[in-house]
Amino acid sequence: MKFTDKQSVSILDPSDIYRPDISTFADKDEKDFRDFTVTENDPLKERVFQTYKAMHTSQTVEFVKGRHDVWLKFNHFKVTIREALEKLNELVDESDPDISLPNIVHAFQAAERARAEYPELDWLQLTALIHDMGKVMAFYGEPQWAVVGDTFPVGCLWSDNIVYRNETFQANPDGQNPTYNTKLGVYKEKCGIEKLILSWGHDEYLYHVLKHNKSTLPIEALQIIRYHSFYPWHTAGDYKYFEIESDENIKKWVNIFNRYDLYTKSSTMPDIDNLWPYYQKLIDKYCPGQLEF
Repeated sequence: MKFTDKQSVSILDPSDIYRPDISTFADKDEKDFRDFTVTENDPLKERVFQTYKAMHTSQTVEFVKGRHDVWLKFNHFKVTIREALEKLNELVDESDPDISLPNIVHAFQAAERARAEYPELDWLQLTALIHDMGKVMAFYGEPQWAVVGDTFPVGCLWSDNIVYRNETFQANPDGQNPTYNTKLGVYKEKCGIEKLILSWGHDEYLYHVLKHNKSTLPIEALQIIRYHSFYPWHTAGDYKYFEIESDENIKKWVNIFNRYDLYTKSSTMPDIDNLWPYYQKLIDKYCPGQLEF
């Protein structure tokens, strides 16, 4: 099925999109990605564990609401998308067990895979390129445990499928609040995924940045960005009791995108300098000029 620029992305059924097996492009087996096993004398795995431990200790309802108050004023800095992405050349994601390269490399790896499979979906390519751009918070005082890693809802019972669930939440103050320790917590059944307050990080931040700056990316792109790290929901299948009918469509798009976010991570370096002119055209189409962060 082919799509043209004149078609509305929002009416597409992602089930119609052909998705080749990841073995056609991944450089290791699917089971070898997202290996969070803590291995003795492995500094990368230890770094990942400590990042999640700090996250799961500190990400409370109060903390998340406080981050909204600070960051969603969009008064911290103004940069173009290229400037923000180039800043990520200095960032190594401390929560990532698959690769220890600058984040800009991952951005182009993901974008180029989306481009190879779906050259007609330029919005999906740009989404892949910028999906982690909210990590620029790490250069403006935010610790990585409040920037990177998987996200999860606060204000309700923690899912068993959250990374390191049994080892890292013991000191989280919300664990002592009975209001937050039921299946529904502060929410209602079938309230919709968008009603959940997710742990603070680059996903939620960039979603709001793009909305604030009136990006013309389709709603599917914004939803991909907002939920791409919400693995307990889109991959493990948790929190279904909060879903409404439209959430299934969001989940399908996120899982399409997830192929580029996760399975393209490798030591193969994209030729970033030669790729910039193509992606700058997409930036100018959907998110031109400076953005307020």
